[in-house]
Amino acid sequence: MTQYIIRRLLYSLPLLMGVNILTFVLFFVVNSPGDMARMQLGQKHVTEQSIANWKQQHGYDVPLLWNSDAQGEKKITDTIFYQKSVGLFLFRFGVSDSGRNIGADIKERAWPSLAVALPTLIVGLLVNICFALLMVLFRNSYLEHAGIVLCVILMSISSLFYIIGGQFFIGKILRLVPISGYDDGMAAIKFLILPVLIGVFSGIGSGARWYRTLFLEEVEKDYVRTARAKGLSETQTLFQHVLPNAMIPILTGVVVVLPLLFMGSLIMESFFSIPGLGSYTIDAINSQDFAIVRAMVFLGSVLYVIGLLLTDISYTLVDPRVRLS
Repeated sequence: MTQYIIRRLLYSLPLLMGVNILTFVLFFVVNSPGDMARMQLGQKHVTEQSIANWKQQHGYDVPLLWNSDAQGEKKITDTIFYQKSVGLFLFRFGVSDSGRNIGADIKERAWPSLAVALPTLIVGLLVNICFALLMVLFRNSYLEHAGIVLCVILMSISSLFYIIGGQFFIGKILRLVPISGYDDGMAAIKFLILPVLIGVFSGIGSGARWYRTLFLEEVEKDYVRTARAKGLSETQTLFQHVLPNAMIPILTGVVVVLPLLFMGSLIMESFFSIPGLGSYTIDAINSQDFAIVRAMVFLGSVLYVIGLLLTDISYTLVDPRVRLS
């Protein structure tokens, strides 16, 4: 088991290095520091002196990869790649272009993102599985066909419609919860109810259809026929045999998104004014703060790799044969 985990960790290192190098190329080669300065200062009537001052203030006035004017190890350390990219591997995100500590902002904003994403995942998982089991229980009936049509309709509607419609109907007309905002501690619950409900409802269509497909594959297998032959009811068969055996793909889908919960939802947090990492990234893009965007891209890649690693580990727990592969 330990060797399996170590092997998977070693596989992830080249992937993170590739992401880091690609991010560096996109931000500093394709889009040079001079281009970033012009976008911040304005495309017109920008002097070369003002561009040079902006690059010096933000640490972009050194060479990209090799500083031939420096001595010793500073030929490597006094470069943009070392100062802006190598530190990301140690989670030293540095300072944003506006002067804020990116690491402190991430620690502060990760919890609001998690407060929205985690209940949405748990409640959505339970609702989708129950709805899928209900369709499988009444398969080949009008109830199943109606459920499939409902799922297709829910999938066809944009998430923006759910957000705007939920804010208008539940928040403005019924006045059950605030339309947007956030607060600290237990006072934040009233602000989380609406985004969690919308997140769960908007995911029913795709989630329930996927789980229904998994359960239908299990229903047709031999062990299910044997369970029916022993006298078990259809409900007992579904919950005692079909559901446990379908947990491997379900577990895979859940575990892989767990680390990404910290990243938050770009659209949801922006519309509900939740100070999470999703809105943090959107604000950085709007203000053209390249340091924050670069840090969030790398952090998202790290969390995704962690999700894949957790998925591999979960496979070994539910299916020991994977350890031999």
